[in-house]
Amino acid sequence: MNHTPETLHIEQAKSIQQKLHYEPGAGFFAQKRAIGEKLEELLRPLPRTAPAQYIIEYTKDCGSYENTRFCYESEPGFFVPAHLLLPKVYNEKLPVVICLQGHSTGMYLSLGEKRMKRDDWLLRTQDMDYAVQAVQQGYAALILEQRGFGEQNASTEHDNTNCTDMAMQALILGRTLLGERCHDVSALIDLLPAFPALDTDKIGIMGQSGGGTVTIYSACLDTRIKVAMPSGSLCPYFDSIISLHHCSCNYLPGMYAQMEMADLTALIAPRPLVAVAGEKDRIFPIDAVKRGFAQVRAIYDDAGEPGNCALVIGSEGHRFYAAQAWPLFRKYMEQL
Repeated sequence: MNHTPETLHIEQAKSIQQKLHYEPGAGFFAQKRAIGEKLEELLRPLPRTAPAQYIIEYTKDCGSYENTRFCYESEPGFFVPAHLLLPKVYNEKLPVVICLQGHSTGMYLSLGEKRMKRDDWLLRTQDMDYAVQAVQQGYAALILEQRGFGEQNASTEHDNTNCTDMAMQALILGRTLLGERCHDVSALIDLLPAFPALDTDKIGIMGQSGGGTVTIYSACLDTRIKVAMPSGSLCPYFDSIISLHHCSCNYLPGMYAQMEMADLTALIAPRPLVAVAGEKDRIFPIDAVKRGFAQVRAIYDDAGEPGNCALVIGSEGHRFYAAQAWPLFRKYMEQL
C-alpha cells in the first residue's frame, strides 16, 4: 500500500502500545501519580507566580445580575480579558463556575451578546451563552478570553481564530498553547479571593469544544477545581485528533505514545466529572466517546467513587446541551 503522510501516521498510531494506558485494578494512586508526572512534562504548564494583579474596567447592570469587566495579569505584562457575573440577590457566598468558549469569535457569546452575523443562530440553537446560564442557575459565572480566540486573536480574519501561529510559537519556545491556556485558568483562580462574594471552596469549570478540552486539562492540573463539565471534547485521541482534522492547539508532542485522553481522568477522579457529547458530532464520534467513557467509569470505580462521573448525550451534533447537563452539574456542586 502506498500511504499518504496522513494514512501512514494513522497506521503507526494503531501499532503504538501506550506506556501509561490506565489498567483497571492495577493500583489507582500509583497510576494517577505516573500519569500526572507525564502530563506535567508534556503539557509544560507555566510556573505559578504570585496572585494575579487585576484592573476593573466597568460594572454593568444586566437586570437580574451584574456584569463586571476586568483584566488580570497572567504573565508579566500579559493581561487576560475577563468578566464576572453575579446575581443581584444572594444570601451567602456563591459557588463559582468558570465558563470557557471554544473556537468561536469570542467570550462575548458566553454573555449572550450578538456581534457577528451568525451569533443569533448560535445563541438560539447551540446553547452558547454559558455564563448567562450559569448565573441563572444561581452561580457566580466567570469567563476569560482564551489565547487565540476573540480579543486574543491576532488574525486579520473577521470571524476566525488564530491558534496555529500561537501553538507553533509556543512549541518552539518550549511551551504549549494548551499549557498556556490552563495557566490562565489557574491564574484566574488565584485571583478569586479578591472578590468577597465568591466561595473559593466551590469552584466548577465547564466549556464546549476547545473550551471543553481546556476544562479537562485544567481540572487535571488544578485540584481547586471541584467539578468539571467538558462538552464536545472527551473522546479518544485516535478517533478524533489523529483520525480527523482538528485545530493545532489540541496537540501535545509525544502524548499518544503515553496515554489516551480517558486516561487523564485519573487526575480528576474522584472529583465529579460530567462529560457532554452529541449523538451526531462529526469531529468527536459518539461511538468513540462511549468507548472512552467506559474507561473513565473503570477509573472512577478504582478511585472508589463510581457515582462521580456521568455522560450526557444530546440528540444533535457538536454543541452544548444545557437542559440535560446543568441538572447533573448542580447535583455534584450541591454535594460539595
